Amino acid sequence: MPDHCRKIIHIDMDAFFAAVEQRDFPKYRNKPLIVGGQPNSRGVVATCNYEARKFGIHSAMPSSQAYRLCPQAVFVKPRFEAYKQASVLIRQVFADYTNLFEPLSLDEAYLDVSSSTIHQGSATLIAKEIKQAIFAKTQLIASAGISYNKFLAKIASDMDKPDGLYLITPEQGVQFVESMAIGKFHGIGKATEKKMRAYGIETGQDLKKQSLAFLLQTFGKAGQHYHNIARAIDHRPVNNHRESKSVGVETTYPIDIRKHQQVLDQLHYLLNKALKKLNDKKLTAQTVSIKIKYHDFVQITRSQTLSVSISQSMDFTSIFENLLKNTDVGQRNIRLLGVSLSSLHYSSETFKYQQMDLFDLVP
Repeated sequence: MPDHCRKIIHIDMDAFFAAVEQRDFPKYRNKPLIVGGQPNSRGVVATCNYEARKFGIHSAMPSSQAYRLCPQAVFVKPRFEAYKQASVLIRQVFADYTNLFEPLSLDEAYLDVSSSTIHQGSATLIAKEIKQAIFAKTQLIASAGISYNKFLAKIASDMDKPDGLYLITPEQGVQFVESMAIGKFHGIGKATEKKMRAYGIETGQDLKKQSLAFLLQTFGKAGQHYHNIARAIDHRPVNNHRESKSVGVETTYPIDIRKHQQVLDQLHYLLNKALKKLNDKKLTAQTVSIKIKYHDFVQITRSQTLSVSISQSMDFTSIFENLLKNTDVGQRNIRLLGVSLSSLHYSSETFKYQQMDLFDLVP
């Protein structure tokens, strides 16, 4: 199907964690509400409601900073089980309208309704009905973006929040992207935005003027993606069989850690937790990555790919020591450590069962 004929909806729940808290606890309504770390902790804001956002508070902001901006805000710890339960109900709604939906997280998903006959195939009316069905089932409000590809549908869902419903047609796509500020492009973070601005790229139109060769040379493999989205092109299908690309664990410490041995001990602890998650998913990995966030929020990552699958029986001390080379561990305070495992494959046991299933189908 040509891209301009596709009908993609992006559903994004509004202030999801905070909305669940306000639904379950009416006393929080109409007050600035922050879900995440407590104001006297080292935690961060997971999400906040729109009353809190008026004070400049946003996700991933240190809770202590959020408190300084709005000391009258209500701070609550996350209740992930409640959010997961709400997410299950929301996905049940998606399944009523299409089997082609791709969850990105608990609170957002892409839906491909290109082949739907509901409302004579009107994606806008389908999106409106999905919003109503979600509210009827969960008492939670969603915003919806509708367009002919993922990139534009994602942008559209942010256009009219909260309770938004926004359509970008194939005729509007190119002009819409050209007029956008680079900082509004989904997938272009602050560091890339700064780099683009240094080259005089301020808008989608400026990005469109750059050659593919320049973008590849300047931004690596991502250059192809930037070249495409500047022209409102995004061929990615809605994938309802997303596979894990990595499994990770991280922790923010109540008190900074600094000693080299302490960091090693913590990395081993996080690795064991990550390996347990990997085992639960019946996966193996060959790449280990560590994340270090220093006290001043400067963050670095280091990775190493092994020739064999990672296991708990390995001596990881030398691997971690190698990864910690050329870092400031032992010299600067650290507030967060993380370990993630990637280059994933199904374990041999899982593969064996898959093969047995296939053989059972042979007449």
